[in-house]
Amino acid sequence: MLWVKAFHIFFVIGWFAGLFYLPRIFVNLAMCTPGSVAERERLLLMGRKLLRFSTLLAVPALGLGLWLYLGYGIGKGPGNGWMHAKLTCVLLVIGFHHACARLLRKLVDNQDQHSHRWFRLFNEVPTLLLAAILVLVVVKPF
Repeated sequence: MLWVKAFHIFFVIGWFAGLFYLPRIFVNLAMCTPGSVAERERLLLMGRKLLRFSTLLAVPALGLGLWLYLGYGIGKGPGNGWMHAKLTCVLLVIGFHHACARLLRKLVDNQDQHSHRWFRLFNEVPTLLLAAILVLVVVKPF
């Protein structure tokens, strides 16, 4: 079980690294000066590659987490309300990942009109979700 847990943590760290940086690329895209085609194309390429990389890391992170939950019973039974809250946060992380993919598609098609300030706020969402998940898993407050 410890190997499964170690690899789960490893893939979660990689997934979140992508989720931390992808919105930063969106900030840079929103700040691109009109007419700087090369810079915009470079940022879009970086965004597409980072999204692909993050998605490839998300799959084993989620699969190993499911294995820990179903196979080893971690977080099951009475007194494990923290796990329900954690799973809710994980669903929100998956939703954030999906939102990043949709935003990137809109940015590629030049259909997104969010400001760099909006993207800076959007960039804080994975940090808050990770903090909540860590507190729930380590402290197990309920």
